[in-house]
Amino acid sequence: MLKCSFIKEEKKEICRRLKKKNFYNFFIINFILKNEKQKKKIKLKINNLFFYINFFSKKILLFLKNKYFFELKLIKSYSFFLKKKIKSYKKIIKKINIKLINNLIKIPNIPSKEIKKKTNIVLYQNFDKKKIKQNLFPHWELGKKFKLFCLKQGSIISGNGFNVLRNTGALYQRSLIQFFLEKNIISGYIEYILPFIVNKNSVYGTGQFPDKENQMYNINYDNLYLIPTGEVPLINIFKNKIFKESELPLKVTTNTSCFRRESGSYGTNVRGLNRLHQFEKVEIVQISTCYYSYYSFYEMVNHIKYILLSLKLKFRIIQLCGNELGFTSALTYDFEVYSPGQKKWLEVSSVSNCRNFQSNRLNIKYRSIKGNIQDCHSLNGSSLAIPRIFSTLIENYQNRNYILIPKELIKLMKRKKINICQNIVK
Repeated sequence: MLKCSFIKEEKKEICRRLKKKNFYNFFIINFILKNEKQKKKIKLKINNLFFYINFFSKKILLFLKNKYFFELKLIKSYSFFLKKKIKSYKKIIKKINIKLINNLIKIPNIPSKEIKKKTNIVLYQNFDKKKIKQNLFPHWELGKKFKLFCLKQGSIISGNGFNVLRNTGALYQRSLIQFFLEKNIISGYIEYILPFIVNKNSVYGTGQFPDKENQMYNINYDNLYLIPTGEVPLINIFKNKIFKESELPLKVTTNTSCFRRESGSYGTNVRGLNRLHQFEKVEIVQISTCYYSYYSFYEMVNHIKYILLSLKLKFRIIQLCGNELGFTSALTYDFEVYSPGQKKWLEVSSVSNCRNFQSNRLNIKYRSIKGNIQDCHSLNGSSLAIPRIFSTLIENYQNRNYILIPKELIKLMKRKKINICQNIVK
């Protein structure tokens, strides 16, 4: 959430950058500034009234000492009137604050200066189309052939968009989760196991509410939400926390199931494991200082790049344009892995720097070496989204009668390949 003081100081620049995100509701910004101005005027009146109350309280002691009872009665009566007036002004300020918050939460984070409005920029690519094998099976056919997963069983249990992993497919997913967590922990991330159900304040704090409200599963009876990403409970751990500057950057990781309604999804993108309502994801988050956050960002990017290289996958890194940036993000790099069976790119990770947008909502701060209290910056990334990594791995490592296991996963899976005979379910 942007701060009123920041909006007032940088209104023109904010409006210019928000246009990159296709945000043109600048009447909201004008309304915020108008309310803030009104609030300041009322606060000034309250301060003046307090001045008179303090002045009269000193006179009360003097009149009591000199037994000026008539004047004493008048001053007490007037002081009571002033206090009543202050109370009514405070009610007005409370209403203005509600209006301010309701409008501030509608404004997305401003993009970084380098972001283009409509052009995604490919920053890295280790892909050569000429070296890709042709006539490879897509993962949904491999899943059926090798008995790795069954979407039909998932739809019987829960509906379309749910999956059942079995036998070596279940082992493969578990090994990937373990592999990603171990890589994160080696790189200094502290692991957490967290709730998958959160309250409204938590999804509000990380910016999913109200922007992504319709994409989340709501448990109406208890007014709770199934998490759309591990980022939500992970960042909320530090709500109302004041760090020492020496404690930052703080690096944390978790594995969670993620739940997304994905309303409006259709077409070839939803086939197989491309888009599920429930899926596993390993998440990384850093809480950083305002000076160090872009260093943290590139460190996270390089960390995920290293993981994908270790799995020998063909991928590219894309700097997202303003049109595609998320509501809370100032800068996002997407990692897309090439799916040879589907002949297209699939996003498997996004690394985002949210700057102080989330920490302002969640009141996450740090005390600088000089003693100043400042907003932290929060960053998040997928490390990694399991279903699409799983699907691209089996597509890239497929052979006629077996699927090879990546070298990095052999120790965890205790096998070098998946044979058809190993996965027959009677």
